[in-house]
Amino acid sequence: MRETIPATFEVLDERFRGCGGDRRMEVLATGCRWTEGPAYFPAGRYLVFSDIPNDRLLRWDETTGSVGVFRQPARYANGHTVDRQGRLVSCEQGERRVTRTEHDGSLTVLADRYQGQRFNSPNDVVERADGSIWFTDPAYGIDTDYEGHRAESEIGACHVYRLGAGGDGAPQIVADDFSRPNGLAFSLDEHRLYISDSELGHIRLFEVLDGRRLAGGAVFAQCSAGSFDGLRLDSAGRIWAAAGDGVHCFDPDGTLIGKLLIPETVANLVFGGAQRNYLFICATTSVYGLRLKVSGARYPG
Repeated sequence: MRETIPATFEVLDERFRGCGGDRRMEVLATGCRWTEGPAYFPAGRYLVFSDIPNDRLLRWDETTGSVGVFRQPARYANGHTVDRQGRLVSCEQGERRVTRTEHDGSLTVLADRYQGQRFNSPNDVVERADGSIWFTDPAYGIDTDYEGHRAESEIGACHVYRLGAGGDGAPQIVADDFSRPNGLAFSLDEHRLYISDSELGHIRLFEVLDGRRLAGGAVFAQCSAGSFDGLRLDSAGRIWAAAGDGVHCFDPDGTLIGKLLIPETVANLVFGGAQRNYLFICATTSVYGLRLKVSGARYPG
């Protein structure tokens, strides 16, 4: 019998009342140091996630409930995404690069430098429908040896980058005024991009111009508990954000409409399952799962 804990929904606006789900959350994995980067593979019905300080990727099997090592060492990998060809794209803090795991298990380095200078420690990544790869590059992996390797920043700042379709071409800076850029997620039509700045505790909203550039960047939301980390959208365009006391849910107009309270600090989340309505939550030492009444976003492409 899988361990469960109560699911606590805090309704702050009536628009959140229909976003509930099961009354109990499942504890899918525990005993980690800092879980991050959940990526769900629908074809295999499994979840891959990072346990960064232990330098490993773990795999939770939906059919059996078992947890095993997917890759170790994992180069202190943090955030991941699954591209439209079903391949794992990873941000490796230890090697300071973005990689792709091919179907045969081999690794392809998509980017490890900007104009000859090594990245700080790529953190989170998303793919757009045109195949371009967008990722954040704070300095958490070089600040200490806890989740990477202590080093000086060669670039001297923390930026957001874009790679061409399939990782082709040189990386381009799309946002250069962040303190610690972290989680990021496109709007349903991919005309806007939400990016969290964990050091400043807010989410910013940008317009995506010609699929290559960003404009704007006004503060969309300020965190009321700790700081924001990973971001995901549901099929109605609501933004679900990892925070210090759980998962915060925002209406597209910026209103905080509710929270899913978690007993550990949440780092990241992803929608999965056959109907995309099972929310996987990476929270400090554990990974939790909860079936909701809403489904994750389905993007173009």
